[in-house]
Amino acid sequence: MTRRTFWIVLLLPVALALGAAGPALAGKAAVYTGTFNNLAVSGYDPVAYFTQGKPVEGSRDFEHEWNGAVWRFASRENLNTFKADPEAYAPQYGGYCAWAVSQGYTASTVPEAWRIVDGKLYLNYSKGVQAQWEQDVPGNIAKADTNWPKVLQ
Repeated sequence: MTRRTFWIVLLLPVALALGAAGPALAGKAAVYTGTFNNLAVSGYDPVAYFTQGKPVEGSRDFEHEWNGAVWRFASRENLNTFKADPEAYAPQYGGYCAWAVSQGYTASTVPEAWRIVDGKLYLNYSKGVQAQWEQDVPGNIAKADTNWPKVLQ
């Protein structure tokens, strides 16, 4: 068995399973929700980034379905704030990695790699990727804006 065949045999079942399990991986979901659930922002409260300046886990007690995903909030107040104007608090590019979208593809994100720029929330794949993105925030936002939502196709 060649090295290439070995990797195909090893990884093909994983790729097929992930593609079937997560619509975001299939490139069709407008909001990144991960592979095994339908939670936006990994279940973290998007409003808290603006009001508390940090990622805060949301609660099952305060959930709202919007744009094909379930959004969780730390309080009823944050839930109501989001419901009143979801576009103001939802992360840009559907919560996909801002760096990846600027490069023409999508990638997952972690709640800890975030930044608010001009009143908009941006998430990244990791703190390391965020450091790359932050080397040219305006340029990367401009590129990502051009690529979004074409990268979902």
